[in-house]
Parts: sequence; C-alpha cells; structure tokens
Amino acid sequence: MIVFPNCKINLGLNILRKRSDGYHDLETVFYPIPLTDVLEIIEFKNHGRTFSIPFSITGLPVKGEAASNLCVRAYKLLKKDFPHLPHIQVHLHKVVPTGAGLGGGSADAAFTLQLLNDLFDLKISREQLINYAAELGSDCPFFIINKPCFAKGRGENLEELNVDLSAYKIIIINPGIHIDTGRAFLAITPALPAKSIKDIIAQPVSSWKDELVNDFEAVIFPEHKEIAAIKTQLYEAGAIYASMSGSGSTVFGMFPASKELKLTLPDHYFVKLLPA
Repeated sequence: MIVFPNCKINLGLNILRKRSDGYHDLETVFYPIPLTDVLEIIEFKNHGRTFSIPFSITGLPVKGEAASNLCVRAYKLLKKDFPHLPHIQVHLHKVVPTGAGLGGGSADAAFTLQLLNDLFDLKISREQLINYAAELGSDCPFFIINKPCFAKGRGENLEELNVDLSAYKIIIINPGIHIDTGRAFLAITPALPAKSIKDIIAQPVSSWKDELVNDFEAVIFPEHKEIAAIKTQLYEAGAIYASMSGSGSTVFGMFPASKELKLTLPDHYFVKLLPA
C-alpha cells in the first residue's frame, strides 16, 4: 500500500517559556501543504529469520541508519503492543528536504502509524494514534489530524482551526543550510507575546506581515544572512506574507493565486510553488 505524507509550514512561532523537563513551551499554527514524500509498506515474509525491517530510501538523502529512521521506529512502537503485527518491508521516496522546518520526517512517522493501522486492521482510534505519534516526536501528532491546528506545549497540544488559504499560492524555498535547532533554542529569550498567534491568525492575512512572528528568525537571521535575504526577496516580489518555517532553514512566501512570480534564486536551492 502506498501513501503520500505531506509536510507543513508554521504560521508564526512563539517560544513562551523554558520548562522544568528541559523542553520549551511554544505556540504556533501548523498548516499542511501539498508537498509530499512517497511511502510504501508491504508485508514481508522473513521465513523465521532474525527480526529486521528491510528499509530503502530513494530521492533526497536522509542521514542516519535505517534502524533509527522514524518509519522504522513507528513500526517497532506498534509491534510492542501488537505482537501479531506482521513483518514488513518499507520504501520511502524523499521529496521533502530533511531538517528544513517542514516536519517531513514527522509526517513519514505519523503516516506509517496510520498505514499500519489500516493495512493490518489494528483498529487503533485516532486518539490512540495521536498518543503513539507523541512518543515519536513533538509535531508527529499534528500529522494524524493533518488539518490547520493551533499548537501549544511542545507542539503536541492541538486545537483544530478554520484557516483557509485557498486564495493564495505558496512558494517554498530551502537554501540547504543546516540549522542546529538545540542551539537556536538556547539563543532565544522566551517571552509571552502581546497577542496570541491564535488571535493574529483570525485577522486578515494582510495584517500578518506586521504581527505574525517566528521567534527563531531573530536569532537565525543575523547568523545566516542568506536565509534573511530570501524573506526580503519574497516581500520585494509582492508576497502578502513571508516567514521562516519552524527553526528553518526553509522560508515560504504567500502570494495571490493569480500573481506571476519572478524570483532569481541559486540553482542549488530547493524551490517548490504550491497551491495552498
């Protein structure tokens, strides 16, 4: 069976406070976008051999060993509670850049949980799937819901929102710069915003430019001026709203659906123009 795990952008991101467990409380809006990987899972007859999961990847490169991939970890997580779960073979074709602030790996994990549930009729409820997803990563639960959500806590406390961006097209630009997210968190001084992102999102999109902020930009842009320049270029090209997604390095811009875009970007940049 084949599914197509989509990714997300962050509409605003505020770091509110440092928690006693070492994590940070934040608020953001996750918005799903139609840029997808391809995930295939089939039952694998291993004929009594040592337990392993044949796992292959094509497309964009993914760092790390197969055993540490979130898709494999998702299978092992369910296998603990469903020992009758058959052996599987997994193939992942990566289209979404990794470590880019788009949640591609988290989406792959969440879609693996859902695909296993459907393929082998495990009868796991959506609430249970969300709990499993939370064990794999803070933004994994979002991809079980996969609708615009206001997120709090570490990103796992989700409230569905009615956010319609169908009047816009979205351009995704990733310059291939790796951001150390842990270091970026350490550089931020947490603070409560004057207005919640949830309230700002309810306003006209034309007001977002002045009010909807990603706190990571303040610490990442001075160190990586190339990323800041992408946002500037998007506004110069007529974007209604532009921002870095998550901790970067992807920057996105929202444009009226009818607007023609003329951007000059280096050939090595990952660039996708998408309907919202």
